[in-house]
Amino acid sequence: MKAIRFHEYGDPEVLRLDEVDLPQPGTGQVRVRVAATSFNGVDGNIRAGRMQGPMPMALPHVPGLDVAGTVDALGEGVETLAVGDRVIGFLPFGDDGATAEYVVAAADGLAAAPTSIPLADAAALPVVGLTAWQALFEHGDLQAGQRILVNGASGAVGGYAVQLAKAAGAHVIATASPRTRGQVEKQGADEVVDHTSGDVSTSVREPVDALLNLAPVSPDQLSALAGVVRDGGVIVNTTVWMPAPSDESRGVRGIDLYVRSDATQLAELAARVDRGELTVDIAERVPMTDLASVHTRAADGTLGGKVIVLPTLDR
Repeated sequence: MKAIRFHEYGDPEVLRLDEVDLPQPGTGQVRVRVAATSFNGVDGNIRAGRMQGPMPMALPHVPGLDVAGTVDALGEGVETLAVGDRVIGFLPFGDDGATAEYVVAAADGLAAAPTSIPLADAAALPVVGLTAWQALFEHGDLQAGQRILVNGASGAVGGYAVQLAKAAGAHVIATASPRTRGQVEKQGADEVVDHTSGDVSTSVREPVDALLNLAPVSPDQLSALAGVVRDGGVIVNTTVWMPAPSDESRGVRGIDLYVRSDATQLAELAARVDRGELTVDIAERVPMTDLASVHTRAADGTLGGKVIVLPTLDR
């Protein structure tokens, strides 16, 4: 089968198309015929070798943490899935990913794909959807009536966070640029702060119960944002190279989020998509042979929106 792999860490040019053996599912695993994977920001850090400490892996490596596809073969002991099932999943860090025609995955890590959108588009849901869910409800303990500031709301995680927070009954304040203001308003933001026009922390008129930081701000900017969190509130930060500030004197908790796979949560997200309560937005659909270009644009800061990667060789 065809797969994109890197044999050494480095610039996007290390990504290359290889012919590899068809993987065979082991006990508790299934083989999935890949409909799509997606690009996540962490993929660039993994390829560049910046994640070797927390995420050791054998080289060559197939990237692609998200998977959407159809079960193609069952390993021993698998009873919860059948050949032909349409599934989505968040593959383990370090294992070969889904930028390939086929991938093996643990059966208990997969959830049924939403049926109301194309199967390939569902690859945009697992990693970023789970990040938003866990930030809001596991770590942020967001409740109806609370106020939340989503800094970096126009990104992929931010889009899900705004939608989920609004559905939970929270008052959502979202940062965006003039170009993306309409997008976050459509997703449910009650207030929009233009992060290009000045200091966000001075534009938030009342304290918030929770701050979700998704943007690569400076430590000083994050500290200033922490000042808008009320006493007893929480800061959840996904820019893990910069710890979330805590303030014990005010009872403000700072949490650095490391997303994990959770099939139950993923099934709930898929169900919300099918009920029309959660929108999956796709900016681009590219063949896997264009993956190096996607990594390059991400590094240059010119990649906008969620990109799904198809196991095809041509556009």
